Amino acid sequence: MTENTQRPHDGAHSAPSDLPTQYAPADVEGQLYERWVERGYFEADAKSDKEPYTIVIPPPNVTGSLHLGHAFEHTLIDALTRRKRMQGYEVLWQPGMDHAGIATQNVVERELAKEGKSRHDLGREAFVERVWKWKAESGGQISGQMKRLGDGVAWSRERFTMDEGLSQAVQTIFKRLYDDGLIYRAERIINWCPRCLTAISDIEVEYQDDDGELVSIRYGSGDSEIVVATTRAETMLGDTAVAVHPEDERYRHLVGTEIELPLTGRRIPVVADEHVDPEFGTGAVKVTPAHDPNDFEIGRRHDLPNLAVLDERGVITAHGPFQGLDRFEARSAIVAALRADGRIVAEKRPYTHSVGHCSRCKTTIEPRLSMQWWVRTGPLAQAAGDAVRDGRVAIHPKEMESRYFGWVDNLHDWCISRQLWWGHRIPVWYGPDGEVVCVGPDEEPPSGEGWTQDSDVLDTWFSSGLWPFSTLGWPERTESLEKFYPNSVLVTGYDILFFWVARMMMFGLYAMDGTPPFHTIALHGMVRDQFGKKMSKSFGNAVNPLDWMDSYGSDAVRFTLARGANPGVDVPIGEDWVQASRNFANKIWNATRFALMNGATVEGGLPSADRLRPEDRWILSRLNTVVSEVDGYYEDYQFAKLSDTLFHFAWDEVFDWYVELSKTTFAKGGAEAEASRRVLGEVLDVTLRLLHPVVPFVTEQLWTTLTGQESLVIADWPTDSGFRDRDAEREIETVQQVVTEVRRFRADQGLQPGQKVPARLDLTGTALAAHEDAIRQLLRLQPEGEGFTATATLPVAGATVALDLSGAIDVAAERKRLAKDLAAAQKELAQTTAKLGNEAFLGKAPDNVVEKIRKRRETAEADIERISAQLDALPQG
Repeated sequence: MTENTQRPHDGAHSAPSDLPTQYAPADVEGQLYERWVERGYFEADAKSDKEPYTIVIPPPNVTGSLHLGHAFEHTLIDALTRRKRMQGYEVLWQPGMDHAGIATQNVVERELAKEGKSRHDLGREAFVERVWKWKAESGGQISGQMKRLGDGVAWSRERFTMDEGLSQAVQTIFKRLYDDGLIYRAERIINWCPRCLTAISDIEVEYQDDDGELVSIRYGSGDSEIVVATTRAETMLGDTAVAVHPEDERYRHLVGTEIELPLTGRRIPVVADEHVDPEFGTGAVKVTPAHDPNDFEIGRRHDLPNLAVLDERGVITAHGPFQGLDRFEARSAIVAALRADGRIVAEKRPYTHSVGHCSRCKTTIEPRLSMQWWVRTGPLAQAAGDAVRDGRVAIHPKEMESRYFGWVDNLHDWCISRQLWWGHRIPVWYGPDGEVVCVGPDEEPPSGEGWTQDSDVLDTWFSSGLWPFSTLGWPERTESLEKFYPNSVLVTGYDILFFWVARMMMFGLYAMDGTPPFHTIALHGMVRDQFGKKMSKSFGNAVNPLDWMDSYGSDAVRFTLARGANPGVDVPIGEDWVQASRNFANKIWNATRFALMNGATVEGGLPSADRLRPEDRWILSRLNTVVSEVDGYYEDYQFAKLSDTLFHFAWDEVFDWYVELSKTTFAKGGAEAEASRRVLGEVLDVTLRLLHPVVPFVTEQLWTTLTGQESLVIADWPTDSGFRDRDAEREIETVQQVVTEVRRFRADQGLQPGQKVPARLDLTGTALAAHEDAIRQLLRLQPEGEGFTATATLPVAGATVALDLSGAIDVAAERKRLAKDLAAAQKELAQTTAKLGNEAFLGKAPDNVVEKIRKRRETAEADIERISAQLDALPQG
């Protein structure tokens, strides 16, 4: 099915006897990875005439370390790229890291705090130098962890979002967007962190249920009285209106009038706005345009003033007795003052509600009116939506399209400025007379007295949104850009569909003349624990994948993750499953080693079908079917299905059946044995190739030993030769049926797996006669011999297997045990049948309870049939 075109490898493990009796991942993985990198297997040649296949790594934060989410995503990408490389593509898996503005700045600021300093003590330039020093010494540990996992990335092309080339790309696209009127500066409501002192993106806000208080406050008095409710009483100092729905009869007489705002001495208007839900609460809401995004929009519609009453640290700035109080201190003080003034109508505490927190420092986010830089997303988002609608970009699974459209079709303008020192500084200069100049990468910034550069930096997502083309040398038209853009597929989590994927789509289409950044967006779910719960340090269920790699090997971790990867669906994972995958790696090792020690070979061509035994033709037929199935699953990004298919084929069919069936042939020797050894070699060769993208280390070690060739990384991917033999498949399925049924009976009688039992096999008239020796060996059945007594007779698949159990079990005791089990099953059947026949019960019981009883009845029926058959097979008496 494949043809070896490689040179022999360097002699390591060149004979089966060189393989240790047990597989030790730690002894294999590191040296194999070093060899792969040294030989340049993962590098990509832009001059190659091979068809390109490109995937970018979703750039991990430079502050980060490999967590299970990374390991999961990297396993899927690595599997795709390894297969494509074996298929003859020029593969580029682009590595790199994100500078992670706020996260990195926080890390370095914490280091400074240990020295009793702040970034302001150093000044901006020295602080940025300190961050670069930290990055060189401590950042990027994730690269070493990626190597542990086996990531086949083009290390020579590794990029960093703050390196010189990517910085040029950032400045270029900022300038172009600015000149096209798609970047502007304006005052809007943003997410503000009072601790980090910066605007942060939506994705950097974590929402959690907090206990607070809901306070109902009476504004105005007499006929002009209106009650509003709030969880943020401190913001009332900045109220500039009360809003009601235009059709709410309760308040129609107040619209256009002014009412008194308690504690302030100010009067504020009552406005009518359709945003207000008349069915919620009192149907009236306080309007604080400077401290709430919805209120800001109401304020714009009604030309209300924006009155800011909190500074950047969340401290009250409004004149009066609350000035200088922290926002939470002010909340209690203001509620107390309102209570004393008779303005509190109702108080509900604790009142649990969703509150946004900074994902970096966990501080409660404060919506804040602020002058920021924005991307006008309208035309960019339209293009991003059209690229999916017209089929230029496919989203997989397709049902995720609606989530994508729901985002890009309703995208608000994007706040791209951050009040940090670490990041790409906004390339805008302000002059002494109000001039504003945006500077491109090839332009000199204005100089002279009074000229200053904007102090803000760009949102990290701005630079990572350029990743598919900036890493290839854009804005220059490099060979790499021409060869490897657009990317073939983007593999990423659905959780950043809105934030990263949409931005890459907008920027790619804009910068690359309408060419989208990738052909396919393959979305996967989140890794969760075995109970489906989100993994988190605070939950105590977070796992360091390196610990599992140390204990079970990287292949085991990879296989577990891939086997749980259904498109767009969250992935539960537990240590037991990794242990099971370790057992699978050991099974591959032990079975392959056994086969090699018994002469499995890839030397010479495959014998013709007429020279092969039925089990040989069966396994080759099944092998081709599996090759075809695995290819289909890869093209559909069905990693779980392809992994499960390979698991059951390798373990069940190759190792547990074919190898066992072949033992009798090997023992007899001759031409049939030689043919079977060649078939076994072929099956191992192809199976190891198929498994390699998911479990690269153990397969590499075994395959190079089996074939004597250089490396699986550059081996040919198997192809379906078209060979099928349904007759052989049916014949071996019959053998499997006989063996399985007799094994089940033996186990039911309490016989040990290795316990030998005399048996008479009547296989006349079936295709089983040619397999009698193998059946006897698999079932540990001895010849009948003198004094044979058939104490149990099993009719299976047209054959009869008579067993003499007289010396193996106590028949009377066994009949007694089975009779007791039968009575219990019959009682269960009667009880469940009665319940399911009771209309009163069926009318009241929940559906899940009724379904559970139905399943209990089905189990009882199956038990009765099974136990009755066992009793019939035992002798009477």
